[in-house]
Amino acid sequence: MYKSLLIIPGLLACAVAQANDALSLADTVVTASRQVESRSESSAASTVFTRADIDRLQPNSVTDLLRRVPGLSITTNGGLGSLSGISLRGTNVTQTLVLIDGQRIASASAGQASLEFISVDQIERIEVIRGPRSAIYGSDAIGGVVQIFTRQGRDGLDARVKLGVGSNQTFTRDLALSGGNGQTRFALGASLNETDGINRTTNSVGGDRDEDGYRNRAFNASLTHNFTDDVEAGIRLLEQTGSTEYDLLGDPEDDFSLSTAAAHVQWQVSSLWRTRLEVGHAEDRRDTRSSVFPSSYDTYRDSASWLNNLSINDAHNLQLGLDWYEDRMRTDGAFTDDERYNQAAFAQYRFNGEQVSAELGMRHDDNEQFGSENTFNGALIFALSNNQQLVASYSEGFRAPTFNDLYNAWGSNPNLRPESSKSYELQWRGQFDATTLQASAYRMDIDDLILLDSFWIPQNISEARINGLELSAERDILGWYTVASATWLDPRDRSTGQLLPRRPKRLLSIDSDRQFGDFGIGFSLVANSTRYNDAANTQKLSGFGTLEVRGNWLMSDTTRWDLSVSNVLEKEYALSNDFAGNPYQNEELNARLSLTWTPQL
Repeated sequence: MYKSLLIIPGLLACAVAQANDALSLADTVVTASRQVESRSESSAASTVFTRADIDRLQPNSVTDLLRRVPGLSITTNGGLGSLSGISLRGTNVTQTLVLIDGQRIASASAGQASLEFISVDQIERIEVIRGPRSAIYGSDAIGGVVQIFTRQGRDGLDARVKLGVGSNQTFTRDLALSGGNGQTRFALGASLNETDGINRTTNSVGGDRDEDGYRNRAFNASLTHNFTDDVEAGIRLLEQTGSTEYDLLGDPEDDFSLSTAAAHVQWQVSSLWRTRLEVGHAEDRRDTRSSVFPSSYDTYRDSASWLNNLSINDAHNLQLGLDWYEDRMRTDGAFTDDERYNQAAFAQYRFNGEQVSAELGMRHDDNEQFGSENTFNGALIFALSNNQQLVASYSEGFRAPTFNDLYNAWGSNPNLRPESSKSYELQWRGQFDATTLQASAYRMDIDDLILLDSFWIPQNISEARINGLELSAERDILGWYTVASATWLDPRDRSTGQLLPRRPKRLLSIDSDRQFGDFGIGFSLVANSTRYNDAANTQKLSGFGTLEVRGNWLMSDTTRWDLSVSNVLEKEYALSNDFAGNPYQNEELNARLSLTWTPQL
């Protein structure tokens, strides 16, 4: 991958983060409109995890962190490194756009992002936009957008050494160096995580009886330089490589590589106009070693964007942008075509008034395969008082068919139409002393769902309707910082009346932490109701609740111990079944202990 950096010396960086400092703030968001804005001023429902949140919650994976997002449920095939997907607001796992530093990372063949391979040690921040955002990003943003930002440097010089050990022969090592001054910032990091894992299925035939291990080597680097007060350039790199085992005929093992390179040049031309050029490259490579089903599916994606922000005055803002990306596949499968491009233009207008604010956006995509697609969004924000808001919005989304859908010679349909959605949402937000409250009620209609027919050929044969209600609260209760959310969903296939598969109707999440001087303790509770593994609703997966406890000790100014114990109640539960109907198992009671040393330099 990095040979491309020698060919393109101007390779530029992430599609967001116009101000580096914004990435450390929980009350700002950049993913909603591709520019820094206050979360209270944004029309989108959002969830933000800063690096401080990640350190406090001690997640063992990206999906472990995301499971506490309102309206978001997780599907995994059991254990660390197993195939994982997210369903945001009841949509399919392929209907949420996932970005790393602005770069799309979903496989062009399957359409799903390999979240299971992203090390939390390399992450600075995660932003989750809940609800369609195709008028800003184009394809895939039906359920919403998840943006992962890699580590960045700050003023001074900082080093980090982290060592960890856990159940199932789990070991983690992390090394990092970062720093900077008023003009230049940099960050370097490397980690190695490995585990013997668990037996992921209840099947005890042949090689399926063994434990399924996982090994991940990660590297990240970033460099940002301000040439003048008005001109900035930067570059960010992330690479994750390793192997993961799983249960299937032939005792298979996947060798994987997930990598992104992104960079930007930004120029504040005048007090009214800021322009930004971004280009990037992403790869998702997966090679299966198996005595029965060996395979290779590699995705290569190049992209470029030109963003222009026009601040006409304090009340009027206009954003104009051009996007381009090209997908290429390299596989040993039978595909009639393995390349396609997408080009787009979008505009977003924002009016900020004292009592009423408004937002209106439109995007036009032109795809080499399926042609043109137009998407719109609009919102009105009413200030009910100094501390309360009401947001009424309409958003559209769409998802382009994948290479598997269109080009697979063993079962495809080149005449497929993109999936499309229309979403109506009403939000209420309130800030009362130390309490933050939010409520969102929404309805989403999805047309032209792509499903396999009786001959295993993909067809636009179904429609879905999703009704949802999300409630969340954040408050300091007697010294305990507590964040809680509850979600009610009704995701149904309108043609059959059945619930969409692998989606619970009710979700609950509670996180609470308190610091006692040098010692800290906390707990997390996550509960999901019953879900069905199949579209016919015949394979029932029981609801469950899991409890996690954690603690930390600041042994000195430079040394910190962290301990977490997951699934304290030893709950047996499954989030999906395999092809034979055997439930995928998740880890029962397990513990992790880590030591972080940050020497003063």
